[in-house]
Amino acid sequence: MPKYALLARMEAKPGKEAEVEKFLAGALPLAMQEKSTTTWFALKLGPSTFGIFDTFDEEAGRNAHLNGPIAAALMAKAGELLARPPSIEKVDILAAKMPPSNG
Repeated sequence: MPKYALLARMEAKPGKEAEVEKFLAGALPLAMQEKSTTTWFALKLGPSTFGIFDTFDEEAGRNAHLNGPIAAALMAKAGELLARPPSIEKVDILAAKMPPSNG
């Protein structure tokens, strides 16, 4: 079970909701390339509120993700798409239901 996670929340600027949604969905190929990212979810929490939730087995993987291409792309687009800078929190996972391992 992964023990480390990131929870990012972001609020789209008025009229930029569809662009934020497209941007987040488009980040999936980058997440798929990150070996240390166990799970990655782009979320729509409300009409203009979005999020990312991702998990990691180790703190090093979480830190690598924070310094990786998804975070860089998000920060580069934040001023254009977001009403304010994203809120990014390091969180610890206490319990989880995971799919069975295929290994």
